[in-house]
Amino acid sequence: MNALPDDGFHVFDTTLRDGAQSEGINLTVSDKLGIARLLDDFGVRFIEGGWPGANPRDTEFFRRAREEIDFRHATLVAFGATRRAGLRVEEDPQVAALLEAGTEVVQLVAKSHDRHVETALRTTLDENLRMISDTIGWLRGHGRRVFLDCEHFFDGYADNPGYALDVVRTAHEAGADVVVLCDTNGGMLPDRVHAVVCEVLAATDARLGIHAQDDTGCATANTLAAVDAGATHVQCTANGYGERVGNANLFQVVPALELKRGRTVMPAGALALMTRTAYAIAELAGQAPPSHEPYVGASSFAHKGGLHAAAIKVDPALYQHIEPELVGNTMRMLVSTMAGRASIELKAEELGLGLGGDRETAARLVARVKERELQGYAYESADASLELLIRAETGTLGERPFETEFWRVAVEHRAHGDLRARVNEAAVELRVRGRLSLATAQAPDPVRALDLAVRRALGPDSAVLALLRLADYQVRILDGVGESGSAARVLLTMTDGVEEWTTVGAAEDVVTAAWQALDDAYVYGLLRSGAGPAAGAGAWAAPRRAREGAVPGAVG
Repeated sequence: MNALPDDGFHVFDTTLRDGAQSEGINLTVSDKLGIARLLDDFGVRFIEGGWPGANPRDTEFFRRAREEIDFRHATLVAFGATRRAGLRVEEDPQVAALLEAGTEVVQLVAKSHDRHVETALRTTLDENLRMISDTIGWLRGHGRRVFLDCEHFFDGYADNPGYALDVVRTAHEAGADVVVLCDTNGGMLPDRVHAVVCEVLAATDARLGIHAQDDTGCATANTLAAVDAGATHVQCTANGYGERVGNANLFQVVPALELKRGRTVMPAGALALMTRTAYAIAELAGQAPPSHEPYVGASSFAHKGGLHAAAIKVDPALYQHIEPELVGNTMRMLVSTMAGRASIELKAEELGLGLGGDRETAARLVARVKERELQGYAYESADASLELLIRAETGTLGERPFETEFWRVAVEHRAHGDLRARVNEAAVELRVRGRLSLATAQAPDPVRALDLAVRRALGPDSAVLALLRLADYQVRILDGVGESGSAARVLLTMTDGVEEWTTVGAAEDVVTAAWQALDDAYVYGLLRSGAGPAAGAGAWAAPRRAREGAVPGAVG
């Protein structure tokens, strides 16, 4: 079942082909199948799966996709080139592979820049037109729907507009449903894209699409400019993945069309899935989450300045262009040295700890946060530590699940022939339920050694403790903080396999900062789970969800 049966507008995704050309992305067949399912659930109209016959991985993907995925919204598309120069179309094995892929739609690529035809293909301009016509006609004769990418179209149109238009007309007359104008080098600006699309529509009868690379940072703007000019087919990639600096970003183009242009281009409810989809695809692609991307980024609706917070307390729309829930995101308040009383009040409310208009407590918390941030702490990325701080200041923390009597870490270097091994041994003594508990542990680094020692000291009998794992930690050395002129800050993330939370520590050395963050992480995890002594009043905030596919216990 397709999302838009009238075929009036195409959202075409090429993450699995063009996006896979992004530096640092190397998708397995299973990765591609997972991303295809996510894109289908999101509601894209067409999914370009790759180039069958060009490599075994893409050929295998099309075979497995036919057998394993029941597409609800999307149509799978095979990508390939026109026949080779001087070869009959029925004799070209790469064209035959397009049929063998078994897709309803084939996306062809052809040269539309005269210089590329003569220098890259090493053929004549007329033969290139015959290659386009022959291949489209042959695929149409075998019942395939055909789209044609006009590679380097905008540069070719600038150098030889007559020939670039001949390519568009030839493709349309041969039976291509859509002729896609490609800014392959990514050098265009929106006004030029708009003008060219208008001119091509006036000079031909073809249905036009747009494929924009992001080399000027304008891929999304260029795509919207093409749509404004009359294009009804947009090619994008998830999170903007692609060659060099990437392509038009699916998760920018779609909400811009839906929310800013008022065009219905996706199934009902699709936008609410967008943030989750963006993060899940990033995880499968082995990429960092899109934290600073518009719409879906964790920072998209994060507010740090005190003046902003004061205005948002009156009306969030004063500093937000849309409601974050429309795209499956949430508003966050960042508490830092820039915070004012409104920032603390809104953050406490976000954490489920409304201050009830207590201006004195809010002012005291602001002062406390600013004092600690001067020492090197950073609470904007450590909600769990901030919640513990607010609870401690407001008397809602309750009894800690343990108290620390002492801890230490020793580093021992051991010689093994020409090799040297370093062992970190941690010892921790905790007071748990009134009893002293001493434990030691060894690990390749001091943070993991401390983590193992804490777990042993807390005891193996806790079902909650068995779920807790150190997921990640980051160290930063800060200049100009502390008596020695520098300090260490450690951000530590813990997970229970379902959700994760981040804490912060800051001290003159890395290990002490890590201990502070680790202490907060275990206190927070045990208290919010109910495994520790009775907590204070007020529900504990739900930490952010762990990233899709994250493996608990993987330490960075």
